[in-house]
Amino acid sequence: MRLNPYLSFRDNAREAMEFYQSVFGGELTLTTFSELDASDDPSEGDKIMHGMLESEDDLVLMGADTPSSMEYLEPAGVALSLSGVDETKLRGHWDALSADGIITMPLERAPWGDSFGMCIDKFGTSWMVNITSSDQ
Repeated sequence: MRLNPYLSFRDNAREAMEFYQSVFGGELTLTTFSELDASDDPSEGDKIMHGMLESEDDLVLMGADTPSSMEYLEPAGVALSLSGVDETKLRGHWDALSADGIITMPLERAPWGDSFGMCIDKFGTSWMVNITSSDQ
């Protein structure tokens, strides 16, 4: 069993998923509503019914546009967490995710000895980054 984040967007899932691919690398698969004959609304044909990003680091991130017939709820109360020992890679992810977003806690040394930060990216997704200290 694996738990995979699935993000909802309103009309910008393609842009968001391509952004996450630029951050994490990997293979991105995007399927539109028209490809699955999943909407009666012709204006939704090119919108993303299902997107999946699979990175070499075993990260799986999924997302889709919310159809206009459904209520879109802004993300709240959930953050995606990236953690590990590869400081260069994690700082690179941090820099990309926090650019054009909101830094809610700068990435800096935390009381538990690791480097830790929190941000909300330009698509409204909350992220936490924890870089394990080499002292541990």
